[in-house]
Amino acid sequence: MTNRPVTPLLDRVQGPADLKRLSDPELLRLADELRAETISAVSVTGGHLGAGLGVVELTVALHAVFDAPRDRLIWDVSHQCYPHKILTGRRARIRSLRMKDGLSGFTKRSESPYDPFGAAHSSTSISAALGFAVARDLGGAPEHGIGDCIAVIGDGAMSAGMAYEAMNNAGHLKKRLIVILNDNEMSIAPPVGAMSSYLSRLYAGEPFQELKAAAKGAVSLLPEPFREGARRAKDALKHLTVGGTLFEELGFSYIGPIDGHDMEQLLAVLRTVKARATGPVLIHALTKKGKGYAPAERARDKGHATGKFDVLTG
Repeated sequence: MTNRPVTPLLDRVQGPADLKRLSDPELLRLADELRAETISAVSVTGGHLGAGLGVVELTVALHAVFDAPRDRLIWDVSHQCYPHKILTGRRARIRSLRMKDGLSGFTKRSESPYDPFGAAHSSTSISAALGFAVARDLGGAPEHGIGDCIAVIGDGAMSAGMAYEAMNNAGHLKKRLIVILNDNEMSIAPPVGAMSSYLSRLYAGEPFQELKAAAKGAVSLLPEPFREGARRAKDALKHLTVGGTLFEELGFSYIGPIDGHDMEQLLAVLRTVKARATGPVLIHALTKKGKGYAPAERARDKGHATGKFDVLTG
């Protein structure tokens, strides 16, 4: 009996629903294939590379746990959306990125129901997600069927006033809303200012590896973390955090920092939040821009925007 070649998992994914049929180890393998496909596509078209590589695991985990397009997934700025596009039925066209009649380099509502908000300017995602959440809770139009509202925002975009206006409003309204802070210490250029210093302090205070090990058991360690009155559970949650005071003062339950490239950890935390969150939640994920592609990791801008390139040499 001859060994048959293993069919790439990416070939079996026509849309996010297909991720629900994959095991957790298969999702990790899918992330590796998705990273390779993203690198290959951008080598042909040029475009934003580093940001997308930094959220590959997060993209897979989000689509595996949540139910887009009913759940609204909003990428801030959205130059990190190429892996998202590949997983949402646009893989066959991914090598037409930024070309005439091709795919947009950003999320685009007219392009796909999986792009609920058109972006390209920073710091708008939390406002948009909150708007969807308010519409959902008002009853909205039943045919639109809005579920969870998730904003993925980078540490650079988080430094803008619009993001804080939205968080202040969300905390006041107490809507169920999930914000993922994709903290890679790098927007277009290295970050500066008080927000950058604050985020650095959040994960400099304790050994990150200990937090990583603890968070892998997040499902068992976070029983009922968002129910009012569950004081002991809230204390257990806080043991996983280094800080989060600013976000908690704005009315968010803070979880983090977690390793944004650890699929097991991401899945555990996202599943717990999906099952138990009742109000606004902020998940602080540490990622590395350009992750998994050495030429991007070595570049000063971490492969933020590139022309066409040779995959082997960068």
